[in-house]
Amino acid sequence: MREAQTVFVEDLVIGQTYERSFTASDAVIRAFADVSEDHNPIHTDEAFAATTPFRGRIAHGALLGAWISATIADGLPGRGSIYVSQSLMFKRAVKLDDTVTIGLTVTAIDTKTAHVTLSTVAKVRNKLYADGVAEVIAPKRPA
Repeated sequence: MREAQTVFVEDLVIGQTYERSFTASDAVIRAFADVSEDHNPIHTDEAFAATTPFRGRIAHGALLGAWISATIADGLPGRGSIYVSQSLMFKRAVKLDDTVTIGLTVTAIDTKTAHVTLSTVAKVRNKLYADGVAEVIAPKRPA
């Protein structure tokens, strides 16, 4: 398990970035299918998935959202942040064993309410697979 950091809203700056990588392994995809109860064969059945336009298994789109949430909780703003909303547009399908890099960039900060807007991207081999916007509430520095 990674040691999460905390960046207080008072310390955030527009343009600040953070990245974290994840691998869409067979074990991860199967575990996500079990937790989400989404056993669509496009994710879990190689023979079925081979007959689709993807020609193989793909990761759940919601798994990318979970990885964005994990990246927010891990480092930007990190521990104590609250994930409020996420828009996400899928550009490509994440295939079995792809390594996905989630990137976050601070685009707006309201220090009064501690609301922070983050640009979110998911890339594989430096190609864009998904992008969107997340809204979070960042932790405030203790008094």
